[in-house]
Amino acid sequence: MIIIEDTGIYMKVNGIIAEYNPFHNGHNYQLKESLRLTGADFTIVVMSGNFVQRGAPALLDKHTRAEMALRCGADLVLELPTLYAVSSAEYFAGGAVTLLDQLGVVTHLCFGSECGRTESLCQIAACLSEEPAEYSAALRRCLKSGLPYPLARARALAEVHTLLPQNCLCLPETDESVSGKGPLLPEAFDSILSSPNNILGIEYIRALLNRKSSMIPITVKRLGAGYHDKFISGSDCLCSALAIRQALYNASPKGPLLHMPPESEMLLRAWLREYRPVCSDAFSSALYYKLLMEKESGYEKYLDVPAELSNRIRKQLNSFAGYESFCHLLKTKNMTYTRISRCLLHILLDLKKEDMITAKALDYVPYARVLGFRRAAEPLLGAVRKCASIPLVTKIADAEKSLSADAYRLLRQDIQAGDFFRCVAFEGSGKAVGSELSLSPVIV
Repeated sequence: MIIIEDTGIYMKVNGIIAEYNPFHNGHNYQLKESLRLTGADFTIVVMSGNFVQRGAPALLDKHTRAEMALRCGADLVLELPTLYAVSSAEYFAGGAVTLLDQLGVVTHLCFGSECGRTESLCQIAACLSEEPAEYSAALRRCLKSGLPYPLARARALAEVHTLLPQNCLCLPETDESVSGKGPLLPEAFDSILSSPNNILGIEYIRALLNRKSSMIPITVKRLGAGYHDKFISGSDCLCSALAIRQALYNASPKGPLLHMPPESEMLLRAWLREYRPVCSDAFSSALYYKLLMEKESGYEKYLDVPAELSNRIRKQLNSFAGYESFCHLLKTKNMTYTRISRCLLHILLDLKKEDMITAKALDYVPYARVLGFRRAAEPLLGAVRKCASIPLVTKIADAEKSLSADAYRLLRQDIQAGDFFRCVAFEGSGKAVGSELSLSPVIV
């Protein structure tokens, strides 16, 4: 419970980190279930902008996706800065958790997971953060035996499972995802650490621990289709966002879109009446030109791009036939498609290693940009304005006046990424690109 000083206002505020690409029934379930589990009065969503963590453009623009969330129950939607939205799980989680923490009003952090066990994820996160000697020794043995790092990490945790810290974040015993579950068995670690939402949940908790945040983590067990499932299998199934995107990329369905709340489907259909669903290959020409212009100097200055990948890009550039096919061409045993796609997006969006160094020196996120809010959430906005340690940006054209030079440079990346996205998304529509500076928050 947050008590707003000098106001007499008491509130619980739920924080959710999301992409909503697009907002579907699974997201709707998580939002409603998180409110039930926490008893929160309001929900704040930190959402990726026009580019997402797997190293790709979003299906449709961020303001439309923010409106989907607001019409389905979210109260305030803030943009996760582009630098974090398109980064690895560690920085994605670090940026998003920091933003929520700096608002000063969020009491709970709620996220989906395949395992549905908050305490288990907290135990793993604490062990990975503290790296006790027993775990470090077990990890070295597993790596020496030839296991790849993700599997070696899981096996090392299984070896020391009896030493994992208990209730490291003082979780409430009434939490349904904590109580009555019993200890993890050694064989559970392989499964937990091979599931994408579990991995991201662990990174959220590690970020909470690193910040010594008072936010309480709560997980909602993921139902229905898996994260990587590409097909819509039935009307009673909670399908993945990937399945919806694949259906739209292949051919926009004539009938109702399955597995989306009516409010979300309505907004998606309105977008599709004017524009095509946006995919990575729509950025192929821009990417090739950028890579060509910098071929001689290489690409190591960009975020997360190692020398090995930079050299491979230079050698293979003459075989470039499109964004996605180039990712497949560059993929190796030690570097996944998603990692390569993120690296190429960092190059395309001009995100450099020095940008992350600067951002971390600013405590990750030095502003909170509002994408949209509900009129009924005015008490929440008032509380954020009073308690936040960073400026709340509602009118982006005026943001330079309230931000430091380095903070505004970070915001400029969001502005430029937004303008670039619309240029590609609006192609063929006859609609002017406009400017990110002129966009106002969505109000419902």
